Amino acid sequence: MSNPTNTIAQQTVSRRCFLTRSAGAGASASAFTIVRPEVLRGQVKTRLKAGLIGVGGRGRQAINDLLTGSENVEVVALADVFEDQLEKNLAWLKNDARNARIADRVKVGPDHRFVGFDAYKKLIASDIDIVMLCTPPGYRPAHFEAAVEAKKHVFCEKPFGTDPVGVRRFMAAAKKSEELKLTVMSGAQRRFNQEYVETVQKIKNGVIGEVVAAYAYWVGTPVIQQKARNPQWGEMTWQHRNWYSFVWICGDQVVEQHLHNIDVINWVMGAHPISVVATGGAAWRPKDEIHGNIYDHISADFVYPNGVRMSSYCRQYPGNLYRNVSELVVGTRGRSNCHDLGTKGERDYVAEHTAMVNSIRGDGPYINHAMTVAESTMTCIMARESAYSGQEVSWDMVMNSKLDLQPKAFGYDEALEVTPFPVPGIYKFS
Repeated sequence: MSNPTNTIAQQTVSRRCFLTRSAGAGASASAFTIVRPEVLRGQVKTRLKAGLIGVGGRGRQAINDLLTGSENVEVVALADVFEDQLEKNLAWLKNDARNARIADRVKVGPDHRFVGFDAYKKLIASDIDIVMLCTPPGYRPAHFEAAVEAKKHVFCEKPFGTDPVGVRRFMAAAKKSEELKLTVMSGAQRRFNQEYVETVQKIKNGVIGEVVAAYAYWVGTPVIQQKARNPQWGEMTWQHRNWYSFVWICGDQVVEQHLHNIDVINWVMGAHPISVVATGGAAWRPKDEIHGNIYDHISADFVYPNGVRMSSYCRQYPGNLYRNVSELVVGTRGRSNCHDLGTKGERDYVAEHTAMVNSIRGDGPYINHAMTVAESTMTCIMARESAYSGQEVSWDMVMNSKLDLQPKAFGYDEALEVTPFPVPGIYKFS
C-alpha cells in the first residue's frame, strides 16, 4: 500500500475534526514522535493504554472484550476513516447499558479521535502501549508494520492481509515484532478457547493416533453491509462502506471468515499446506455493485508436507438453509472435532485479551501469533487464487507472487476501478 493521504475537505467540519486536523496540519514533525517510551514485557505494573484503529462493530466489541478481560487497561484513542463511525461507536461504548462495567475506562478525549486515511499514523504516534487493529483486512499489513516500527504491542484482528504482497509485508514485520519481544495477539480466538487448546494438545500428543485427514467448514449466510448506494459517496467511500463485497479490502469469504477453521487445522498439523486445488463461484450472489466481485462458495483440497489432506468448504447463501461451522480431524485411533476433548472455560473473545494483557505485563506466558496466523492467512489466499484461476497453487507460488490488490492512492472521492468478477481460465494468478 502506498502512503495514504487524507482528502477530507468536503466533509462537514465538526469541533473535534477541527482539533485533529489543526494538529495534523500545523504541528511540526515532533507531533509524530513517540510521547511515551515503549512498554517492555514485564516492566510495567501500571494500567496500560490502548488505542483502536477501525471503530466498527468488530472494533467496538474488541474494546468491550479487552476491558472486560482485564482491569489493567484503558482505551484512550480511536481512529477511523469515517467520523460518523467513530462517534457512533464511541457513544455505544460510553452510553449503552451493556457496557456499564467498562465505560469509565473508555477515556477518549476530542484530541484523541483521529479521522481520515492517515488517522492510524496519529493514533500510533500517541501516548499508547497497545494498538488494536480492527479495520477491514486490506489495511492490516501497513497498519501492523507501522505499529511494530513504533514498538507497540498489538491486537490484530484476522486476517492479516488480502494479497500475497501484503501478507509477505506483514510477515517481515512479524519477524521484527519477535525480535523486539512485542506481544502480538491475533483475532483467531479459537487459540484461546480452553476446549480447543486442550483438545489440540491432546491430538498432538497422539490421543487419536496419527492424523490421516482433516476437514474444515464455514457454511453460513452472506455479509451484506449496504442495500443501496448513497449517490453522494465517491467510489472509494462506497467500497469502504460496503467493504465485504470487494476482494482488495476483504479478501473474499475464504480469507476473511473461513480462516478461523483453516487456522485450527494448521494449528493441529503444526504446519501450513504445500499446495491446493480449489473451485468456487457465485451461485446465489448477484453480479452487481452491491455484491461486488467476490464468490459465495469455495471448496478446496489442501495437501500438507506429510501428505495429509484437508478438505475445506465455505459458503454464504441467504435464508434458512443448511449451516455448519466446524472442524474435524481423523486419526488412526479415532476422530475429534478439535474441541471435544477439552473443558469449558472463559469465553474465548475475552480470554484472548486477558492473555494479551498478561503477556505484556509479564503476568503470563509470552504470546506472539503474528507469523503463525500470517501463514494461515496465506493458506486461505492460496485457496482463493486457485478457485479464481482454476490452477493448482503451491506455497512457493504464493510466496513469490507479485499480486498486489491495494489501491495506489487514497481519498474519499478517489477513482477506484472494480476488478472484474474472476472467471477461471480468464483470471490469471501470477
